[in-house]
Amino acid sequence: MTAGVRQQPRGSGQPHSRSGARPGLVGWLTGLAVLVGVGYRLWLLGHAAPPTNSDEATMGLAALHIARAEGFPVWFYGQQYMGPLEAYLAAPVFALAGGPSLLGLRLPTLALYVLFLLLAWRLTLRLTGGRWFGLLVVALLALGSDRVVKNQLIAGGGYPEMNAAGMALAVLAVDLASGRPGWRLARWTVWGFLAGLMVWVDPLVLPYVVALGAVLVGFCRRELRGAAGALLGAAAVLGAAPLLLDSLLAGRNPLNAVLAASGANASAGWADRLHGGLLLGPALGMGFCAPGRCATWQLWWALALPLLLALAAATAWHTLRRAPGIPTDPAVPAAGGASGVAEVPARVAAAVWLALVLAAVGTLGAYTVSSSAGLTPVESSRYLSCLLISLPALLWPVWATVRGGLRQPVGDRRGVGSALARPVALALLVATLGTACHATWQAARTAPATRAAEARHTELVTTLRQLGVRHVRAGYWTCNRLTFATAEQVVCAVVDDTLRPGFDRYPAYRREVDGATAPAWVAPTDSPLAHTLDERLRAAPGSLDLVTIDGWRIYLPST
Repeated sequence: MTAGVRQQPRGSGQPHSRSGARPGLVGWLTGLAVLVGVGYRLWLLGHAAPPTNSDEATMGLAALHIARAEGFPVWFYGQQYMGPLEAYLAAPVFALAGGPSLLGLRLPTLALYVLFLLLAWRLTLRLTGGRWFGLLVVALLALGSDRVVKNQLIAGGGYPEMNAAGMALAVLAVDLASGRPGWRLARWTVWGFLAGLMVWVDPLVLPYVVALGAVLVGFCRRELRGAAGALLGAAAVLGAAPLLLDSLLAGRNPLNAVLAASGANASAGWADRLHGGLLLGPALGMGFCAPGRCATWQLWWALALPLLLALAAATAWHTLRRAPGIPTDPAVPAAGGASGVAEVPARVAAAVWLALVLAAVGTLGAYTVSSSAGLTPVESSRYLSCLLISLPALLWPVWATVRGGLRQPVGDRRGVGSALARPVALALLVATLGTACHATWQAARTAPATRAAEARHTELVTTLRQLGVRHVRAGYWTCNRLTFATAEQVVCAVVDDTLRPGFDRYPAYRREVDGATAPAWVAPTDSPLAHTLDERLRAAPGSLDLVTIDGWRIYLPST
C-alpha cells in the first residue's frame, strides 16, 4: 500500500477515484452526509445542547463587551493564556442580533465545524482521489458523541477553531509542497497567519503546526528563502501578535500559564496517567463513548489506535522512501486527475500522511505525561480534540486493504495474507462506524433533558427580573452563566460552598456586587451552597426570604 494512490496503476490494488461507482452517486451521498452532520448539530442547538456552563458564558460576556466596544481582551477572562477568538467571532453576531444569546454565541462554532468537515473531505480527496473513502471520512466526522459535539459547538475557548485551522494548514501544505500554481504567496501568507493565530488561541494544535511545517521545509526549502519565507514569517508574527505584545508589555511567559493549566503543578501517578492518557482519553476524545463515561467494550479503540498509528506511519514511510522525486520548481503545474483535482505526487502525499500521524503521536504523548490525564481523564480528554485531524491518515491504510483485497489475483502468492487482512480491516471499519453511531445516539438521547434544564434556568432569569433582583452571589458554575443570560442586567459575584469569596473571572462584577446594598443569593436545589444557606436560615429565622422554583432556590435579604 502507498499513501499517494494517484500515482498507482489500476492493477496495484489501490482505490481509484472513479472505480466501482458513478462519481455523481458518491457526490450526492457525500453532500447528504454533510447535511446530516450539520442538521444534527442544528438540532442540538435547538435543544440548547450540549449544555452550557459559566466558562462558555465567560466567552459570551467577552463577546458582549467587544460588541459594545467596552473592551478587547487578549486572553480568556481570568487567565493569561488561550486567546478568546470565539468572542471576536461572536461579537458581530451579537451586534447584528441586538443582544447576546447562546445561539448567537454558537453560530460561529457551527460555521467552524462546517469548514472543518469540508476541509477534511478536500484533504482526503487531494491525497487519495478516493471519493468513497472521502464519503467514509465525512460520514464519521458527521457523527458526534458527547465529547465531540462539546468540543465542536461549545464556545469555551480554542477547541472549535483548532480542528478547522489544523485541517486548513494540512490542505495548504499539500498545495504548497506539491507545487500547485497560482496564489502561492497568498497561500504562504495564510499558512503563516493561521499558524501564528493558533499559537495565540491554544497551543494544543502546535504538534500539527510543527509537523506540517516540517513538510513545507522539506519540499520547499528554496522557495522559503525568498518572498514566500518572508511573508510566512511576517504573517505568523501578525497572527500571534496579541500573545507577543502582551508578553513583551507585561513581562509574562504564557507557557507557564499553559503548564499550570495542564496540571504541571499537581501530581498524578504514572499508572493513572497511562490509564487516562492511553485508554480512556482516545476513546472519549475521538467520539466512541457515552456522555461522560466509557463502557468497557467502547475502549476497544484505545487498543486499535496504536496499531493504526504504526500501520499508517509504516505505510507513509515506505512510500516516502520508494516513490520518485518531484520537481523542485514550485511553478511547475500539477497534472489534473480523473476526479478533476490536481494530482499530488506520492512523496508529498506520504509526507503529509506521516506528518499527521506524528502530530497525533505528539498530541497523545503530551497529554499522557500531563497530570490532567491522571487527575481528570474524563473532562480533560478534550485535550485530544485535534486527533480528529489525523483520522483520514489513520483509516486510509485500512480502507486501502479492504479495497485492495478485492483485486488480488487468485494465484498471487500474497493472496493468503490479503485474504486474512481484508476481513480484519473490514471489521475494523465497521466497528469504528458502529461504535461512533452508538455514541452519537447516546449523546442525542440527552438533548431533551438538556432543553428542560435550560428551561429551568430561563425561569430563574425571569423570576429574578420579576423580583427586581440586580445583584446576587452564587457558585462559580452559576454566576457568569446568569450574568450572560441577563446581558448583565443581573450581576453575580462568586462564592464557595462556605459563603467565602470565590474565583471571579471578571473582577468588576465582584466590585459591583460588594457595593450593592442587599445582594441576593442563588443556589441550585440540593447543592452544598443551598444546604449552607438553609442552615443560616434555620439559625436566624427571618433573616432571609426564600423563593423556590423548579431546580433553584433564591434567598432574598429580609426587608
